[in-house]
Amino acid sequence: MSVVPYKDKDTSKREQVAEMFDSISPKYDLLNHVLSGGIDILWRKRAIRELKKASTKSPKRILDIATGTGDFALEALSLKPEKVVGMDISEGMLAVGRDKMKKRGVDQIIEMRSGDSEGLPLPDNDFDAVIVAFGVRNFENLLKGLTDMHRVTRPGGVCVVLEFSNPRQFPFKQLYGFYSRTILPLIGRVVSKDASAYTYLPESVQAFPDGPDFLRIYEKAGFKNTKWIPLTFGVASIYIGHKLA
Repeated sequence: MSVVPYKDKDTSKREQVAEMFDSISPKYDLLNHVLSGGIDILWRKRAIRELKKASTKSPKRILDIATGTGDFALEALSLKPEKVVGMDISEGMLAVGRDKMKKRGVDQIIEMRSGDSEGLPLPDNDFDAVIVAFGVRNFENLLKGLTDMHRVTRPGGVCVVLEFSNPRQFPFKQLYGFYSRTILPLIGRVVSKDASAYTYLPESVQAFPDGPDFLRIYEKAGFKNTKWIPLTFGVASIYIGHKLA
């Protein structure tokens, strides 16, 4: 049974995830930075550096899946793309993101668009790079979502996934477990007023097939030459995959 934000509801995971992010969207950026101690910013920068290293040439068209408020899309601008499309199912998050792009004067380059990550309303082989930060964990069907990401990546293109993972070594495994189960939900509940959202976060991380398990699904979706890069004692991971030409 998949982990969902609102256990008292019988709606699909997709619908519940959209509802949850609509609920927390006004405080999402603040909570992200507070709960990670700002290290999420460094993780995104590292992921974009890995994308640059993995690409045979600088990507001109980039798709940011589960873009949220667009922080990863903004980080991708360091690669000087011609176009970045940020896609998300939460209209609340997209609204915050669109305001952010306008204020920064990049709304002509970054387009924030509504769309389901597991059924992308996009043509085949459309993007030089596909990126996603902290989003694949929320897919209702992980293999289906990754397969669609492979479909829209052009031959020779690269996909980079940044996602939370479970630390494996003592004592960080135990310390992170205490933090994620106890402190994180408390702070999230106080700031966002949505208790379920930050109870769901550690539950979804715990249930997520990370590390080598994720690579197996990544490869089943069609990606080749895959690579796993653990970050910060395994709290997060970068996964790189290529669509062969």
